[in-house]
Amino acid sequence: MKKSASNTVKHTLDPNNMPPLTAEQKARLEALAAMPDEAIDYSDAPYLPDAVWVRAAGLPGYKKQITLRIDGDVLDYFRNTGSRYQSRINAVLRTYVDAQKVHAK
Repeated sequence: MKKSASNTVKHTLDPNNMPPLTAEQKARLEALAAMPDEAIDYSDAPYLPDAVWVRAAGLPGYKKQITLRIDGDVLDYFRNTGSRYQSRINAVLRTYVDAQKVHAK
């Protein structure tokens, strides 16, 4: 546990060394796993379009540098999502290409 100059405590979680689940946490997970899909309340879940954009993140492969003209508002949207916005643009385009391949079959 590290303290920064502003007294903010930061914790780092090692995904290869996760803390053990408590008995209560295990019971909750088992209850969720046993729940039928129809019983799940999705009313507070955000709308996701048919294309699952998250799936496209982090695909392997080589990239080519190009010059591309994009509408200003589209570019602003992606830039406002933070660093690696170009990778997110690529992920959206990758998902579109994959969807077109499926529809072409």
